[in-house]
Amino acid sequence: MSKCKILTIVCLCNAIVFMQWPNATAAGAADFTQANSTRSDSTRSDSTQANSMQTDSAQIFKRIPVDTAPDKLNMDAVYNRPFLTAGVLPVAIGGYVEANTNYRQTNGISEGTSFQARRFTLFVSSTIASRIKLLTELEFEDGTREINLEFAAVDFEFHPLLNLRGGILMNPIGAFNQNHDGPKWDFIDRPLSATTLLPATLSNVGFGLHGKHYQHNWVLGYEAYLTNGFDDKIISNTLNRTSLPEGKMNPARFEENASGLPMYTAKFAVRHRQIGELGLSVMSGVYNKWKSDGIVLDKKRSVTALALDFNTTMLSGDLYITGEVAKIFIDVPDTYSQTFGSEQLGGFVDIIGTVFKGSIFDWENARLNLGVRLEYVDYNQGTFNETNGNIADDLWSIMPTFAFRPTATTVLRLNYRYQHQRDLLGNPPAKTGAIQFGISTYF
Repeated sequence: MSKCKILTIVCLCNAIVFMQWPNATAAGAADFTQANSTRSDSTRSDSTQANSMQTDSAQIFKRIPVDTAPDKLNMDAVYNRPFLTAGVLPVAIGGYVEANTNYRQTNGISEGTSFQARRFTLFVSSTIASRIKLLTELEFEDGTREINLEFAAVDFEFHPLLNLRGGILMNPIGAFNQNHDGPKWDFIDRPLSATTLLPATLSNVGFGLHGKHYQHNWVLGYEAYLTNGFDDKIISNTLNRTSLPEGKMNPARFEENASGLPMYTAKFAVRHRQIGELGLSVMSGVYNKWKSDGIVLDKKRSVTALALDFNTTMLSGDLYITGEVAKIFIDVPDTYSQTFGSEQLGGFVDIIGTVFKGSIFDWENARLNLGVRLEYVDYNQGTFNETNGNIADDLWSIMPTFAFRPTATTVLRLNYRYQHQRDLLGNPPAKTGAIQFGISTYF
């Protein structure tokens, strides 16, 4: 389907949604957050807009901000976003945008400076009826080079511990795959372990259950889904290495499961309101076409990913630490060369500290942050059969950041990356330096 047709369908669908319920209550994403700010008349000054509740536009539009309560888990990120509602419509809309500069040099060679329109993402949330709601997330990457429907699911709420979700889901492997919105991060590039090892952002069609339980200072949450899975592109690709991100490139995964067997993804998370959150997740399934027309072609070959994620806030919110580590196991056929790893490992840690918070110009709660990201990815854990020597094919990276946040939902970011990457044989590493400046904001 062409991009023009896709855009036309999206616009028509949104128009239909807005016309369907003229007398319904405007709920949208309000099941998760409470509106506490409004949009005021455009002719008022910026300072007056921030406090006015009396203008006509304030009576029509209502801003639903992000809920910063300490009982939120990463699994709540899909709904815990700033939305805008209008009048009595049961629909809330929102989104975010990312753009940046990029200058990169590897071993002294550079292709110069580029400007990137990384993402433009739209959210639409609707309360269909009591205990039934829908959320969609449509993302445009690199202009319109890629258009992805990353989330389009309906939730049926039976009990806080028992909710049914069906549609296009984000597989809850690790934390970043669900909690990936650009304005939440002080780094322009997404973590390498989450995008080149784990395939963020990974979405599949399926069904499952999720729920939460509160006990004093503790919050427990779980998710369990059955979805379509990967195909053999994770080992049959142009990268000439095992790659889960290559396995998500097949658009047919939204209508057909390559192996004919569901992939399961499950996550358990626990948060202490005074300490932080710890999550453990697993994703596993058969990826190959092992049977066709009733004839067995190969044995069932599985891929399994394990992930551990954590985050914590200290010093009254002025120090934030988050990280994720993932281990992947792949059943690679013996006919493939040793360049295709059967085990992979990677992870990252972000450390962000606030060095100033206060009023800057008309922004009363502005923040200046300094931070660093440490990353490591090993795409092929193992040894050569002939020499028993270590297979390299790994990289590490350190990325300092300086970020200015005029508001909590908008960030200006200045990053520098220093990276070493080795080939299979462990030859002297390719050394990369990159400097980036960018912006990202919800709207």
